[in-house]
Amino acid sequence: MFQRVEIPLWLLSLILLFAAVAFLSHFLFPSVRWFLRRRMERAVEELNKRLERPIQPFKLMRRQDNVIRLVYDPQVMAAVADYAREQGIPRSVAFEMARRHAREIVPGFSTATYFGFAIRVARGLSRLFYKVHLGRGDAQTLRDIDPKSAVVFVMNHRSNMDYVLVTWLAADRSTLSYAVGEWARVWPLRALIRGMGAYFIRRRYSSTLYRAVLARYVQMSVQEGVTQAMFPEGGLSLTGAVGSAKKGLLHYIVRAFEPDEEQDVVFVPVALNYDRVLEDEVLIAAGTTGSRRFRLRLGEAAGWFFWILWQKLLRRTSTYGHAAVCYGAPLSLRAHLTGQTDIGSERSTEVLAEELMTRIRAAVPLLPVPLTAAAMTRLGGSASLLELESGVSTLVDEARAKGATLHLPGGTVVEAVRFAAEALQRHKIVLRDADVLRIAPGKEAALAYYAASVEQRLSEPGADLSEGLVPLTLPDVTET
Repeated sequence: MFQRVEIPLWLLSLILLFAAVAFLSHFLFPSVRWFLRRRMERAVEELNKRLERPIQPFKLMRRQDNVIRLVYDPQVMAAVADYAREQGIPRSVAFEMARRHAREIVPGFSTATYFGFAIRVARGLSRLFYKVHLGRGDAQTLRDIDPKSAVVFVMNHRSNMDYVLVTWLAADRSTLSYAVGEWARVWPLRALIRGMGAYFIRRRYSSTLYRAVLARYVQMSVQEGVTQAMFPEGGLSLTGAVGSAKKGLLHYIVRAFEPDEEQDVVFVPVALNYDRVLEDEVLIAAGTTGSRRFRLRLGEAAGWFFWILWQKLLRRTSTYGHAAVCYGAPLSLRAHLTGQTDIGSERSTEVLAEELMTRIRAAVPLLPVPLTAAAMTRLGGSASLLELESGVSTLVDEARAKGATLHLPGGTVVEAVRFAAEALQRHKIVLRDADVLRIAPGKEAALAYYAASVEQRLSEPGADLSEGLVPLTLPDVTET
């Protein structure tokens, strides 16, 4: 028993390695995981004290647990059986497909990623590119919503900066779970987006089984009170105006909602507008050709970023002007469905989508560059500064009469026109000769793109869906 045994050094090393792994996996790792889990739970408790809408337990579950819960949901299992029968394949094969879809969709929310990294990056990028403003009184709009209700932010989609702006502006109120398209499923962006609690959706090449899994995930997250954020248009605006809604995600929510239940679902319209959109040239070109299959080159994006950073290092003024975010009047799904039980969920979703897009259009804030672009368009593409000031003044009066939200630097038309004229010149959309400005050759589509948000807002009948703010002085940071 106590005799000496000789073994090769490599075998001894292998035995010691296996022993160390066994010790770590059975003793050390569980203790470390417990310690980290307790720290995370305490951090979440502290966060929930300052958040108006606390982080829901559903969002904090391990990703793998949520995947299992989703795959074994009775509705998903029924969809698996139907799909297997329709396609003539074994149920085990269909089940494995559903599992892959669930793993593709379900996020893995990380409080450290969201609050420790994403919020800081969002705040830094927003201030790097724009002077950001949040409409006065908007914070109270969210406070008035019943805490038991699930909240769904529905937004117009002008730029990829929309994600950044809204994430930052909602940071003190709630965590947002975005529906993100296939474009973001690239390394390393995929892991970061999942860590922020966003879920991926396929806009193309989806099957009935995939749509069933996606629908059930959206319904489960809403029922668990997770705050959602979605862009009903389904893609970036190619015209500068708010487009019509794609009703897929909205229909999933309406289809599973029971008006008799205690929990309501409240949709909060969110309208964004910019003095300049980062991707404007790409979007305008896509709108001209009528094709959405456009690509933004990484080199161009990096060039924009470093150019703006260089301007900031030189302490020059903001190159891209102002960005504004305004909330529209919230809409209760329970109130919306009252009296519509006889028209079916499909028609009810269509009515809901139209109403939400109307409220988003009514909340779109009007900024100096869009106002000046609209005035120049009405003046035939050529005007003096005095004519532009008169034209913008007329637009401002029309906007006030319709209750539109106006943001003007210094609160005056004169300063707004001067700022916008310089911005349009710098962007090479207009040329200036003394006090006369005219559209640069080939830039008619660009001027119409920026004018579209104003023209659309002024064409809306009435304006009892927004707060109707008077022109305000825009600060360099967000007002809350």
